[in-house]
Amino acid sequence: MSQPASSSHATPLPASLTPSMRDVLRRMERAARTPMHQLGADGARAAYEAGAGVLEIPKPALPRVEDLQIPARDGALLPARLYAPVERSQAPVTGLPVLLYLHGGGFTVGSVETHDVLCRQLAHLSGAMVLSLDYRRAPEHKFPTAHNDAWDALQWLAAQGASVGADTARLAVGGDSAGGTMAAACAIHARDAGLALALQLLIYPGTTAHQDTASHRRFAQGLVIDEAAITWFFAQYLNGPADRADWRFAPLLAPDVDGVAPAWIGLAECDPLVDEGVEYADKLRMSGVPVDLEIYRGVTHEFVKMGRAIPEARRAHADMARALRDAFAA
Repeated sequence: MSQPASSSHATPLPASLTPSMRDVLRRMERAARTPMHQLGADGARAAYEAGAGVLEIPKPALPRVEDLQIPARDGALLPARLYAPVERSQAPVTGLPVLLYLHGGGFTVGSVETHDVLCRQLAHLSGAMVLSLDYRRAPEHKFPTAHNDAWDALQWLAAQGASVGADTARLAVGGDSAGGTMAAACAIHARDAGLALALQLLIYPGTTAHQDTASHRRFAQGLVIDEAAITWFFAQYLNGPADRADWRFAPLLAPDVDGVAPAWIGLAECDPLVDEGVEYADKLRMSGVPVDLEIYRGVTHEFVKMGRAIPEARRAHADMARALRDAFAA
């Protein structure tokens, strides 16, 4: 997230951190902000919103940015923002390829606004449209509301995307962290529904039912997101222990992933979630799904939103854009 969840490094920082990543963590430590899990949902959201843009690259200007609403299955209207690298009048008659983007934030914080710069950059670099969804968050909306909102939005985009200038024959889904979890689950739903996706773009996705991997233990303290924050986020979102056994929360538990969309998976080396990201890449590969796995060395969770300070973030932006271009051209 935008601040470390603990204000002291009782555990030494990993030796493999890059100098720039180490500097960011030290600056966060000096700021000594209250951990998000001690602020309550509203306070955590405000803190994340306030810090989300501090380390971002300058906001790319785009010729077309539109706010719209997408209907959910229960009649709710979900805010969303559409980013396009060209004016609609200049787009191909068949429309532009489109990525549905699902922001991170532990199902509790984050929004279209906190991921505005990242989505602009993806549209700018890839030449595709990006539709960023404000799905409903916990604790007001428990599992599986966020997941259902994401799947409803993807189905709407496939059925109605032409109305906003999208080429629905070239459709992808992606997201970071909790958004990556939902994107992975949506790719499985799409397979089951016969909805062809060009790509699933997964940025350090959560995929496991329990935070019991070696990387969760190795990076439990002192980095951008820690064990206390992860535990708190999931306590907001889940109704009870049984929800952890649902593959929509933990895609590693999916009965099979045969025939799901090709995947680009970007992980941070020094991240509690790195092991489960590798495990999900392995699960996909073992089922014959093409996977491009990139592990960015020496950086932490949330690094893709630190492009002003972290060179690896800018490289990840370029890698994601290239993956989208290649997938949409196939």
